[in-house]
This record gives sequence, C-alpha cells and structure tokens, in this order.
Amino acid sequence: MELGSGTAEAEAPTAGRRGRVVMLVCNGVTGDSRVQKTARSAAAAGWDVILLGRSPDGRPATWRIGGAQVRLLPVPTPLADPPRRTRRPFLALRPGTAAYRLQRAKARRDELRTRRAALLAGHPRGGPAAPPRDRVRDRARLALPRAAARFAVHWAGLRKRHLDHALRRRTAGTLADRVAVALWQRLLGVRCWRRLWPGLYDFELAYGRVVDALAPDLIHAHDFRMLGVGARAKIRAAAEGRTVRLVWDAHEYLPGVRPWENDPRWLPAHLAHEREYVPYADAAVTVSDTLAALLRRTHGLAADPAVVLNAPEAHTTGSGARIEGPGLRARCGIDAATPLVVYSGAAAPQRGLATMVEALPGLPGVHTALVVPKPAARYPAELRARAAELGVADRLHVLPYVPYDQVVPFLAEADAGAIPLHHWPNHEIALITKFFEYAHAGLPLVVSDVETMAATTLETGLGEVFRAQDTDDYVRAVRTVLADPRRYRAAPGRPGLLRRWTWEAQARTLDRIYTRLLDAAPHHAPQERHDPEGDGNADLCGGAREDRTAAGRPVRGQGTPGDGRRHRPARGGRGERRDDAVPR
Repeated sequence: MELGSGTAEAEAPTAGRRGRVVMLVCNGVTGDSRVQKTARSAAAAGWDVILLGRSPDGRPATWRIGGAQVRLLPVPTPLADPPRRTRRPFLALRPGTAAYRLQRAKARRDELRTRRAALLAGHPRGGPAAPPRDRVRDRARLALPRAAARFAVHWAGLRKRHLDHALRRRTAGTLADRVAVALWQRLLGVRCWRRLWPGLYDFELAYGRVVDALAPDLIHAHDFRMLGVGARAKIRAAAEGRTVRLVWDAHEYLPGVRPWENDPRWLPAHLAHEREYVPYADAAVTVSDTLAALLRRTHGLAADPAVVLNAPEAHTTGSGARIEGPGLRARCGIDAATPLVVYSGAAAPQRGLATMVEALPGLPGVHTALVVPKPAARYPAELRARAAELGVADRLHVLPYVPYDQVVPFLAEADAGAIPLHHWPNHEIALITKFFEYAHAGLPLVVSDVETMAATTLETGLGEVFRAQDTDDYVRAVRTVLADPRRYRAAPGRPGLLRRWTWEAQARTLDRIYTRLLDAAPHHAPQERHDPEGDGNADLCGGAREDRTAAGRPVRGQGTPGDGRRHRPARGGRGERRDDAVPR
C-alpha cells in the first residue's frame, strides 16, 4: 500500500503444503507491500499460495514472491462506462475533443490577426511594401474570415462551457442521479450496485473462472472490490460440494473513502456491494483496532476483526539490511550533514504534501524528499512548479519507489519522517505503513493531528504533532525534531514497540486464522480444474482474449443465493462461522 515496487529474492517453496490459498487484489501487486508480504509469509509457512492481481497493461504476467506465485490478469472494463456516462447536453463538446477544438479556433483567429497586422504594415509576405490599393483590397478580403474565426472561438467556448457545466453537475449529482440511487436502493437493497455501478462485475468476469480452476481451500480477498469475487467463488464451490473458506482483508473503512471517481453513484454502489458479501466471510482482518471496531458496528459482526498491521519485515529493518543502488541522499545529491525530511507513499492533495512544499521557505537549508510511485505524474509536477515559484526548487526532491524490502534502510538516511495527512475519516483511524517504516528506520516523526497516529506518536514519544494543513505549525514541528533528534530515537519503549511492529508478528496472526478455518473444513487436494468452455480473460499463456459479455454468455454469479438483503447459507459452504466476522 505504500512503498514497494519490486519482487523479493527467490525463496524455496516449503515442503508439505497445508492447503491452497488464492489471494485476490485489484491492483498490479508491485506497489502493494501488504499484499506482497502476506503472500510471501503464507507461502513460507507452508501454504500453497497463488496471488491474482490486475495487469496494468492488459497483458498476462507471472512471477514469484518467495514461494508464492503471482499472476496478473487482464481486466477489460466495458461495464465501467455505461451509456449514461457518455450522454451530454446538445450543445456540449465531447470531453476528449473540447480543449482541442477551442484551442484550434483560437489559433485560427490569432493567425488571421497576424496576417491583418502584416497588411497594415504594408508587408503582407515580408517583401517590399504593397501599394495602398492592394492593402485595402487584402484587408477587405480578410474581413469575412476574421469574423468567422471570432465566431468560431465564441461558439467553441460556449460549447466547452456547456460541457464543463455538465461535468460539474455529474460530479455533484444531478436530480436524476439522486433519484436513481434512491430508487435502486429501495427496489434492490444491497443488490443495487448491479445497476448503480455495474463495472464491479468486470472483475468477476476477469477473475471468476481463474479462481474456480485453481480450486482453492481458502480465498484471501484484499479490500472491498475483491470481496464479491471471493464470495461468488465460494458460492459456486459450495454448489459443487467443495468447502472454501473466505478471509476478508479490509484495508480501509469504505464509508470514509474519498470516491475514486467523481460520480455520486460510486460510494452508494460500493457500500451496497460490501454489505451484500460481508456475510460470506468466515474471518475478517483489518489494519487497526479503531477500524476493527468500526467494521464490527457497521456490519453487525459478532467480534472485532483481527488486527494485522502493515509493519516491515524484520530482516528488512536490522543492521544487516541493505539497499541496491544509490541511497536516499545520493539520489537527492546532498551530503550527510544536510538536514533532510522525507515523505514516502502515495502522492495526492489529501496527503498534505503541499504543506511540506509551502514550509520550505521557513526552513532554510532543510531539504525535502518525496518518495512516490510516479514522480512524473501531474500532482508531483504541480508540487515542483510551486517549489520553483517559492524559489526552493533545489531543496525539493521527488523520487520513485524502491522495492518494499529496501524501504527501511533507504529511509534511514533522512533526519525526520513526515506524515502530513489532512482530516479524512480513513486518515483518522489507522496507523499507516509509513508510520512503522519511519519508526524502524529510527526517524523522528512529524505527524499531523489525525486521531490515531497523533495519539500514538505522543504516547510513545516518537515525534511531534502539528495541526493539519497549518504550514507554520508544521515548520515548528520540524524545527523541534531536527533540534534534538536523539530525544525521539531514544523514546522509552521503542525496542519493545519495534519487536511488536514487525511483519513476522502479524504473519503469525494470519497463519492462526488460516489454520483454524481449514482445520474445520474438509481438505481438498489443490488440483487445478480445466474448464472446457474456457475464458479469454483467464488466459495466462498469451492466447486470444475474449470478452464474455460481448460473446453473449451469461454473467456468472447473478441470481446466486445471497443476492437479496437476507442471506441464506449456500449448501455446504456456510456450515460453521468463526467469530472474526460473524453477523449477529
């Protein structure tokens, strides 16, 4: 979820497999350290692990993380663009052509303006001056094209304004959107996501048959999109007489997520999707105690989900940990005596990176490094431009991710680690990955006053807290930790905390959950089945790809048991519940 862009070194598979675990994630795996560590540690504990992720370029790929196999699947997304999203007002330009059409009209207008200026100067083509009579004739000849060009600019501007207005209304939610959400929620209950956000079924079409063919004993579904894929696979397995256990790994609190798309249907649809399939989970895990309590209240669970922190692996944090290639300071081009504050993680406005840039003029001589997944992306480019306006561009360094098992030694070269998050519900309830990475790197922390991380920082003495989005208070906090870094590195209890904040401790929790669930279930040999019908979306050998919807085949999973608001156990698949995720 934070740093981590490479695969770990090869690790021999453990003999005596204990059962097949299929892990599901809706990203490309390489940037998700929690998913990588989960797969690697489960394989090392003797489970037969296959991790299915989404190919970022539409091509199948496979590799290994330790003893776990990773497969990336192509995920065609035609359902993500329903016809309603392409509709626009009569006068509005198409979104993909609006800027081009307006700019082209302006270019034509200004070209004619320049030609008229040349005629007025008497040099229509840069040669000798034209006779006065010719100048009058040429200017008259340009009058109509110039009028047409001015009209074209106004017309294109009008149509672009109509488009902009339509997009703003769509983002805010039109009356039709609000009526549609309310209507489908009333008619279909938790099944309403099929109408509000059918794109969720694109993942089913890409993953479903692959999961069925792998015949897992246990499915570990990471986050809310994959929960439905895992639950539907469990239902189908039960219909065939196989028992499959489902573990739901809730990385975030969905009601507090900032919608990934500017569409008022996105959040209600995803909330309904999650509510429909949570009852199929035999166990749930999440990232903090606060989030565990929220999930229990939201979904009526019998007990809090188990907490599995996204902490670094012990072998990546000790004195023997090494990085490949240049270190953090070498990439910034600074020496060991230069004060350096680092941020590692996703780059987005709500992450508070602008506060770090705005603070640089108030921190003379201090450099800031932002270690982000895509340094050339739009938002990091905006931050660099702002640093240039402030005259501090030479002290801002935007760097790419490093492999997850090199993160801690890489960050350890800094003098402080910053977490300047804004106040969003999900920011308030978790200890995020970089918190543990900074702690293991021995960095004093500079944390905004988001609830859980601020409280933990103050209780442990690991750093200073500042008011979110308050540049002056951030400057104060940075100056404080840089003035006496030893005070924070020698915080009471740090060694004990760091021992608990390791992935090995978290992996033992997951292993206990897997073991308990499968001890209660009949064991099936992990033998792959081969569907005679086949599915292009599941082709891992580079063969021709086929969209099942376009082929007119039925959509799998619709009309299955559990589609309604009340859930009945699928025969053979819901026999015993574990109190990690049991609805009351």
